[in-house]
Amino acid sequence: MMSVRGLARLARSGYARRRWVYSSLGSSGSAPLLLDHSSHFRNPLQSSPEVLGCRVIYSWVSNAISTVGQQVQLQSSSAVEEQLDPFSLVADELLILADRLRSMVVAEVPKLASAAEYFFKLGVEGKRFRPTVLLLMATALDLPITRQTSEAAVNTLATELRTRQQCIAEITEMIHVASLLHDDVLDDADTRRGIGSLNYVMGNKLAVLAGDFLLSRACVALASLKNTEVVSLLAKVVEHLVTGETMQMTTTSDQRCSMEYYMEKTYYKTASLISNSCKAIALLAGQTAEVSNLAFEYGKNLGLAFQLIDDVLDFTGTSTSLGKGSLSDIRHGIVTAPILFAIEEYPELRAIVNQGFEKSSNVDRALEYLSMSSGIQRTRELATKHARLASAAIDALPENEDEAVQRSRRALVELTHIVITRTK
Repeated sequence: MMSVRGLARLARSGYARRRWVYSSLGSSGSAPLLLDHSSHFRNPLQSSPEVLGCRVIYSWVSNAISTVGQQVQLQSSSAVEEQLDPFSLVADELLILADRLRSMVVAEVPKLASAAEYFFKLGVEGKRFRPTVLLLMATALDLPITRQTSEAAVNTLATELRTRQQCIAEITEMIHVASLLHDDVLDDADTRRGIGSLNYVMGNKLAVLAGDFLLSRACVALASLKNTEVVSLLAKVVEHLVTGETMQMTTTSDQRCSMEYYMEKTYYKTASLISNSCKAIALLAGQTAEVSNLAFEYGKNLGLAFQLIDDVLDFTGTSTSLGKGSLSDIRHGIVTAPILFAIEEYPELRAIVNQGFEKSSNVDRALEYLSMSSGIQRTRELATKHARLASAAIDALPENEDEAVQRSRRALVELTHIVITRTK
């Protein structure tokens, strides 16, 4: 029986089977940091310390980059394999999605229209990481239609389903960009994606209103799906974004130095959007609760890995590669995973963290402790563990012999490698 291929079978076939196998990291007995569906973490990661220097002007940069090759290794099923590019598999569909997004954020008031489309214009729209994940997930969860014998009927159902799943990708991107606009106002940022941030160019008030406008357009699109479970999932995402930002702004001294608290906040601010969107893709496809939860687990762990590498890049990256100033988190008083791991090794660093980073001397002292610790390496290790959990969720999906389904699943696994090896 023909399987539902949808609209996104756009990529070339012939890719060899490929899997990324992650090497064991840290102490083999350490338990991975997991988040259950109530969003509370069980135990912070306990990892064996390994010394790695850090700070951009120090020699640890090259060392930090070189550890990437030690964290992930490729196991080939044949002597020669063709590389799989996840983004190319959905490239044509992303172009359609980008055009649709630009049309969705049109506003009657010229100023608001200019603000709302600021990060949807050609050249500054980013790589569309989240829509790529969701479109690949939609194909990876493709189900055969057993009650239809007509090919025309199958194609019609496939087209309708794919359109609804594309809508999830569009909604997710609008929510994501809205959160960026609001975050930049809160952080008083002056750059984003290599250009002036919207608040810097047009002012805080217009940036906030533009973010609100995008959220309202996302809500309209969400309502059009007429699926109460999906609406509930993505409404929860918006709540989580607000919760995470509030947690970041109102931390106590103990919370600020707690890895468990930090990872919970990171889930709310970063991973909730992609995890619940992946689950929404599965629900629209009519998947079981078990498969929907696997989609959720993939998105959650991919999102956590993504943010942990962001934490590393804030110390090891440059303003050119990141599209923002390096050391921006610590200069804004935001304590991230590398510093938290460093505090475990050097408890005296906590006193500096509690003093705050308004003084550049405190930033310098914190960086000195970080350079003596294994904070950067341990953060990479934690990111790799979450990437491995994301990959395992894909491997646990029910078997499907369809070539496009298998290719999309390999692409989702490949994305876990891309996330932890990226440099920007």
